[in-house]
Amino acid sequence: MRWMAAVVYAGIIAMSLNETSFAHDPDIPYLEVPEISVSADRPVAASSQQFIPDKEYLLQPQGRPAQVLRLIPGFIAVEHSGGAGKADQYFLRGFDADHGTDVAFFADGMPINLRSHAHGQGYTDLNFIIPETIEGLDVHKGAYLPEYGDFATAGAVNFKTRELVKEGVVQLAGGQFNTQRHLLMFSPTKDKVRTLFAAEGYYTDGPFQSDNRYFRGNLLGKATMNPTSRSELSITGTFHKAQWNASGEIPLRAVQDGSLDRFGAIDPSEGGKTLRSTARLNYHYDTPSGGRFFANAYGQYYKFDLFTNFTFFLNDPDNGDGFQQSDRRVMYGGDLGYKQTGRVFDIDGAATIGVQARVDDIHARLGPQMLRNPLGTTTDTDISEASYAPFVKLEVQPTPWMRLAGGVRSEVFTFDVRNRCSTCAEQPSGTTSSGLVLPKANLILGPWFQTEFFANYGEGYHSNDARSAITPGASPLARAKSYEVGLRSRPWGPEGVELIATLWALDLKQELVFVGDEGTTEIRGASRRRGMEVAARGQVWGPLYFNGSVTWTKAEFRNGDAIPLAPEVTAYGALLLRWPEGLTSQLQATYLGVRPLIEDRSIRAPSWIDFDLSERYQIPIKLAHGRLEAFLFVQNLLNTKWEQAVFAFESRLRSEAAGVTDIHFVPGNPRMVMGGLAWYF
Repeated sequence: MRWMAAVVYAGIIAMSLNETSFAHDPDIPYLEVPEISVSADRPVAASSQQFIPDKEYLLQPQGRPAQVLRLIPGFIAVEHSGGAGKADQYFLRGFDADHGTDVAFFADGMPINLRSHAHGQGYTDLNFIIPETIEGLDVHKGAYLPEYGDFATAGAVNFKTRELVKEGVVQLAGGQFNTQRHLLMFSPTKDKVRTLFAAEGYYTDGPFQSDNRYFRGNLLGKATMNPTSRSELSITGTFHKAQWNASGEIPLRAVQDGSLDRFGAIDPSEGGKTLRSTARLNYHYDTPSGGRFFANAYGQYYKFDLFTNFTFFLNDPDNGDGFQQSDRRVMYGGDLGYKQTGRVFDIDGAATIGVQARVDDIHARLGPQMLRNPLGTTTDTDISEASYAPFVKLEVQPTPWMRLAGGVRSEVFTFDVRNRCSTCAEQPSGTTSSGLVLPKANLILGPWFQTEFFANYGEGYHSNDARSAITPGASPLARAKSYEVGLRSRPWGPEGVELIATLWALDLKQELVFVGDEGTTEIRGASRRRGMEVAARGQVWGPLYFNGSVTWTKAEFRNGDAIPLAPEVTAYGALLLRWPEGLTSQLQATYLGVRPLIEDRSIRAPSWIDFDLSERYQIPIKLAHGRLEAFLFVQNLLNTKWEQAVFAFESRLRSEAAGVTDIHFVPGNPRMVMGGLAWYF
């Protein structure tokens, strides 16, 4: 097999790097050198790759962890169901990635996307993340790195948690709509064993006529230690529980004729509850010869119940069209590998070989409901889904002005689907397997005049729902080919503003979408996306900082039809000013342009722009222990009327004789003020 040959070849290179550059005379003892901290810019393989440190997003309003994603050029996340709690809807590079189908998310390398989920493929709920525990986001767009596999078609985002905090914090916050958020975070030990503990509680009724009554509780515990001077072991555990009510996606016609308030609901019984507990282990050992052995493992237990009604009385005029989706699963996996750096033929390089594995054991159910009371069963399925992915990565720098990075990743999937419902209509059942080989290649030239140039090619994929994968003629894995050229420049010096420009293209072999709301699959054919991104970030002058981006995308099926919900223009801008006397202000603007809602472009969602204001003030009061900070967030500063998730489909109200195709939307939140006090100790 080709991937086996690639692994063997990389292993030979790794051994060659080791032997030629780091050979050691066994008669001479090793010299233990004390650890030295060195800081520098992270090397990047593409112009669109970036690391977002915590200082850039701690000024974000902390009601929704997904808010930090707008710092990524072209990334928009909106609420999907008229109330917090459910996973957001993600937009990136011409994808309506729904809840995560085409964007891969990780926490310290642990996958967050859920395969064959009851509500949607790749479902990604970020609400178990406490934003203050994150030290930064690693962002990779496209499919150019062998380390990333499933769902990483438009990109991948890895949330990296802190080892410790220098100061503990107790934070109390409150705002409109009965909103409260409370946080406790501290490091009990900071030396040989670095520990981190965090607890978060959040509650809001939201602006809706039927209170959201959204509660979120989070716990995190992490311990990091060095078993030897060359190794590091980190163990992390999290617990998340949430419940909420939702107003759902409301029909535009009812709002326009005055029969429904903008923040009202046709079926106020919508909502849900979820629970997620995770454990992960990260270990690495640095060899004296410049190598690194790494091993990571994770496990998750997950529960989810969602009560929804999109079409109201279209299919069942008596009881309504409400349905319940339930998901119970255990997910576990990890990765193992080795990286060797050195010189071969007087050329600096590195070779990495590794393998990743993941198993999902799932019980998914779909059935009708009324006022959250079950009325029967539509599907009831046990799913066992596993993947195994060996990969090879090679990096060389033949000249001071040229770097090459690339590799190959192989994917092998097995799907086992068992129907539990003998009285249901015929449901998919059976087993199948599928695989892919995915090449990657990156060229980096420069820097010349503080400017680097990038050219990238990579093949990626997203897996499809197992219930679809086992049906005859299905495509279990949808291959994507991505291309990119770009540049990064700091024309005013290494400490000045960084400018980024990228042209990209992405071809997806098949838009095959599992519709969890109906338990069916839509086959939409091949698609093509093209786009451009321009971004700038850095210190403009003295205490003034700027971060902004504009993206343009054209997304079409190969026959010329529009891809529904694909954004055409997005933009983000932020001005941050560090005043004297401990005050920090940030004004942000987020823009989502017009986008088609159906293939013929006859129905389109309107554009919107939203402004947010953040203030933090270091209170000059001397305390016996610690310091105080006050903060204020104003979301939707101008109180703009805007729409978050927007769709076009057929529905029927109780007063209507037949179904009507209409726009259905989730209203954007009105102006909301939230403030609080933090004690750092």
